[in-house]
Amino acid sequence: MADRLQLGDLLLCYMTVFSRWVGALRVTGRPYFDEHPILFEGDPFTLRIPVEPICWLDRDQTVPIQDPILWNHLSFTRELPIGSTAWTGKVRRSLYAIDVPDGTILLDVLNQQVGKQGEYPIDPDEFNRSMKQKVRKATGSVLVSIPEENNSESQTSSDVCPTDEARSAHRMQATLARIGEATGHQIWIPANDRSRVQAHWDPETGTLLSSLPLSYDEATIKTVEQIDVLWIRGRSIRRAFEVEHTTAIYSGLLRMADLLALQGNMQIALHIVAPLERRTSVLNQINRPVFSLLENAPLSERCSFLSYDDIEEIGNLRHLDRMRDEILDDYADMAN
Repeated sequence: MADRLQLGDLLLCYMTVFSRWVGALRVTGRPYFDEHPILFEGDPFTLRIPVEPICWLDRDQTVPIQDPILWNHLSFTRELPIGSTAWTGKVRRSLYAIDVPDGTILLDVLNQQVGKQGEYPIDPDEFNRSMKQKVRKATGSVLVSIPEENNSESQTSSDVCPTDEARSAHRMQATLARIGEATGHQIWIPANDRSRVQAHWDPETGTLLSSLPLSYDEATIKTVEQIDVLWIRGRSIRRAFEVEHTTAIYSGLLRMADLLALQGNMQIALHIVAPLERRTSVLNQINRPVFSLLENAPLSERCSFLSYDDIEEIGNLRHLDRMRDEILDDYADMAN
């Protein structure tokens, strides 16, 4: 399609995920290939098209395709009910030719939108969650996305009317935090869990961290921030815990695997904490091929199982404040 572009052709720019029109560019030269990276090392976008902007909108000015000003007039949406996805083939790939009447409508709306402020605001947190992060690997840079928890469910179930399962998980997070504090660590709890965990644990001043004192890339930090409990000493993570009461076991394991994929040389003891009856399931999941074929070492060599009973027993030990965190290794079950 690129070889059919002519000088003066217009490129209408579309934002995926949020289904918005962003701007328009005019072609000013012939397409060419250039492997010199623009976006990041290993940039795969080597087909370059010289252009000049006709109009370009800030994030909160971008126009949703579902807005009636577009939806009711574009040939590929006006006969469809709002919410239909039958139109997406028109924008699913780059350099798809749009009919002149549709292009004229889009260009007019984009030009009218220039300079307007806050017409269609996008939640900044939602926008950031949708953005892929650049991660440097030995073979070059790659783009990754870091899924975050859906907080709406926890706010309606755990915050308003906590279930027994949620309370049990939060109590276990609190016990892990108390043990970590007693053995000389600072503690990280995800922001969404913090108030509920503190209902069962009263940390000393300076123990519960409000931000992570780490110098990793943004993708790693986003992954680390979601782990249920971290024990931190100085500027390094000593141990990481995922509490799996009744949720799918692999959700915590995926987070651990993400961490190892991003920082394979990170020397952290990883633990899945769950009721004793889930022990076999946890150990079986750790040995799944996807976790066994990680680049540096299988997850089974880095991640162990600790039962609720184990954690409660450790938490009740006398003179816990005189012990080292290696006490956990006496209780941990490894998959291999």
